[in-house]
Amino acid sequence: MRAPPISDYALLSNCHSALLVSRRGSVDWLCWPRFDSPSVFGRMLGAEAGHWVLRPVRGRSHRRYLERTLVLETLHHTPTGIAVQVEAMALGWGNREHSLGANAPGMLLRRVMCVEGQVEFETDFRPRPEYGLVHPLLREVEGGLSARGGADMLRLSSPVRLRIEDCSASGRFTLRAGESVSFALEHRAWWEPPLRAWSQGEIDAWLRDTVEGWRSWSDMHQNYEGPWRELVHHSGRVLQALTFQPTGAIVAAPTTSLPESVGGERNWDYRYTWLRDASLTLEALWVAACPDEAEVFFDFLTSAMTQMHRGEDLQIMFGIGGERDLSERVLPHLPGWRGSWPVRVGNGAWTQRQLDVYGEVLGAAHRLKAQLGGLDEAGRQFLMTLADTAADRWTEPDQGIWEMRGPPRHHLYSKLMCWVAMDRALELKDMLGADAERVARWKRVRRDIRAAILEHGWSAQVGAFTQSFDSDVLDASVLMLPSCGFLPASDPRMRATMEVIATDLTDARGLVYRYRAEDGLEGEEGTFLLCTFWLAQAYALADEVERARETFTQAVEHVNDVGLLSEEVEPESGELLGNFPQAFSHIGLVNAAWAITQAEERRRWRVPSARVSPSMESERV
Repeated sequence: MRAPPISDYALLSNCHSALLVSRRGSVDWLCWPRFDSPSVFGRMLGAEAGHWVLRPVRGRSHRRYLERTLVLETLHHTPTGIAVQVEAMALGWGNREHSLGANAPGMLLRRVMCVEGQVEFETDFRPRPEYGLVHPLLREVEGGLSARGGADMLRLSSPVRLRIEDCSASGRFTLRAGESVSFALEHRAWWEPPLRAWSQGEIDAWLRDTVEGWRSWSDMHQNYEGPWRELVHHSGRVLQALTFQPTGAIVAAPTTSLPESVGGERNWDYRYTWLRDASLTLEALWVAACPDEAEVFFDFLTSAMTQMHRGEDLQIMFGIGGERDLSERVLPHLPGWRGSWPVRVGNGAWTQRQLDVYGEVLGAAHRLKAQLGGLDEAGRQFLMTLADTAADRWTEPDQGIWEMRGPPRHHLYSKLMCWVAMDRALELKDMLGADAERVARWKRVRRDIRAAILEHGWSAQVGAFTQSFDSDVLDASVLMLPSCGFLPASDPRMRATMEVIATDLTDARGLVYRYRAEDGLEGEEGTFLLCTFWLAQAYALADEVERARETFTQAVEHVNDVGLLSEEVEPESGELLGNFPQAFSHIGLVNAAWAITQAEERRRWRVPSARVSPSMESERV
């Protein structure tokens, strides 16, 4: 069977793990008990890796998330009647506001109800733990089924009797108007206390409580009232859904090995927390929600970084529990989504040097300093060590923001973010308790980085800032120069850079590529949604509001029917590509919408844009 498009899937999360369910009611991806655990259902990456189907036998469907939630509702129209299906990953009972998901059980809830006529449903339950390597033993138990295999024990609470055959269970049932059936699938390790069956009333109560939990979080956190309000609020919920509640770590995406090009090798595991992504997520939550999670996240950082000393490279990514070793391996038994092999677990980028992360973390600390309040001594030392290490290392080459697997280079974006590290550390100097000697050094290094970027980052031949020093290769990451406060977007060099990127680094739809250059990997990739939002943001900072809106609209045309974005878009077909949903893309959406909101406010009050760092006024060029 041809794998469904990536856009066919909706996300459910309990802020510990996540699943993807298709338009046709098939759970084709679920990792338990954490985002980075082996999958129990993995059909997205191979037909034999497991799924759980629940759907009408015939008919057409329309789905949406219930208002202010990530609880999925699907309306089924069939030749004989109409039914409603509601699905969610259960949150902890009574979890509200800041504690969303704190005590979440490993439980998937699915309810179907006939509202008119009668509707015949089918279900097919095929758990395959450990990425499909385990075919568990299924047996009937009171109130449903149990499945045991490997380290996993599953309990399916089901009022419908299912036929067990070949490590799978299937069946059909008919509902008439007013009738409903609820299922609950729960996960435990096999050595933990045995699971019990849940009654229909208990499952329905879990669903109601989960709806109330998401609405409580949304009502408490979400106050943005600018353009594209619903998309921004929804993106805030998606970013929260990608947060591992126990530690505050944020995954880049809940999936692995969904490809950047169909049939290609650019397939990576994104179920980890990149310091860059997580820091930018916290900044986006400053707009799309309430950043009260910042303190928890910085506690996670300081715990993960307790062994870092000045001069050492900052590890760029961690497991969501703070694990350091993310060694990459291939799963040879899985063919990959539409034959996109290899399927990878772990991510070899954890050993790379990426110098931009210093600036991203310090930038997030600066933006969220009110939420961080009085940092403890460990937190202050951590941030000062980041600044000192950026000052020590900024002249060295690295792999850059795009994690190129070729030789290290002097990437402009990495230099820019080292400048940001100096700039934000200086603005935080009082909170950090930095002494005069340290402050003087940070100022000197900031000035040196600025001079180097302006001299070596600009290509007169291309007429734009470029990917690396003394290079003619275009790269969309240079669009961040104005948003970081390095140069105003109205600077002639920035305007020229925006024009060159809009002309030479876009596809026919106006979507932006990351770059178009040799990167050490075979094959091509799609356009990058984050980069398209960056272009919209840069236009907004330059007070070109109409172009900003046009570019933003071109990007958001690619949200799927339930408002989710992947990493990339295939240039020819417009199909979504890459791991899904992608935090980076939703971060870009939020920040671009906010920049457009600010630009429209400036236009209303005739206030010019001024996004240069306040502390840099004396150093403008």
